[in-house]
Amino acid sequence: MSALEKIQRDEATEYRVYRYLAAREKNQNNAEVLEKMAMEEQGHYQVCRRYTGKELPPGRLRMWFYMALSRLLGLTFGLKLMEKREGGAIEAYRALVGIIPEAEDLSREEQQHELEIIDLLDEKGLKYVGSIVLGLNDALVEFTGSLAGFTFALQDTRVIAMAGVILGVAASLSMGASEYLSQKSESSEKNPFTAAFYTGIAYVITVIVMVLPYLLLENPYIALGLTLTIAVAIIVVFTFYVSIAQDLPFWRRFGEMAAISLGIAAISFFIGVAVKTVLNVNI
Repeated sequence: MSALEKIQRDEATEYRVYRYLAAREKNQNNAEVLEKMAMEEQGHYQVCRRYTGKELPPGRLRMWFYMALSRLLGLTFGLKLMEKREGGAIEAYRALVGIIPEAEDLSREEQQHELEIIDLLDEKGLKYVGSIVLGLNDALVEFTGSLAGFTFALQDTRVIAMAGVILGVAASLSMGASEYLSQKSESSEKNPFTAAFYTGIAYVITVIVMVLPYLLLENPYIALGLTLTIAVAIIVVFTFYVSIAQDLPFWRRFGEMAAISLGIAAISFFIGVAVKTVLNVNI
């Protein structure tokens, strides 16, 4: 497949995705912009077809991928991820300037797409990402540390899991209440109850996932190792989501979260060692 045929197939794919998202979008302004972008992509496809002389189908795997991603993780995430690929289309058209007369105009329209994608989005769920980050960060930092300390001090996976669940539920309620009061005092556009819910539920889900190894394994040190691995995986997934949705640098944010969570866990583990030794407690 030639470079131009690849561009043509990409345009067909993006046309289908934009039409699908426009049909599902409840915000009228967003829907209109998405429909306009779909029509432009179809126009780009027709220009490419004139030079290739072929009718090319969309890349169905990529088309369904973006459709499913937008439904599962929100319009903002799906479109921003597509936007990253739009950057490749801009460069591809620029490479054809001088070969195809329309290439420069097509490149400019693709660049305009990026700006429209950024400007059009006003997704309700994205307003509460800060609340989710708060719950997730606190759970990862506090809970990895607590489980590491409990692991050496208690050395019984069932007891550690029980202590972890009690601590986790209490902390999630506390975090939710703090977020509620914080949003209420700031008079922000976010609903305080919804913000508190997102913070609390993010904390609880993180706690449940991190406690599971202690319920499934008998060796507390293996369970701790698996828990820390899960913590890093959660950081990777969520940092990737936030970096795409909010245009933030991935590696810097990932490095900060991983260093803090694992650093606190290491400190807490040695605190557990010290406490058990000083108090001479054996369980």
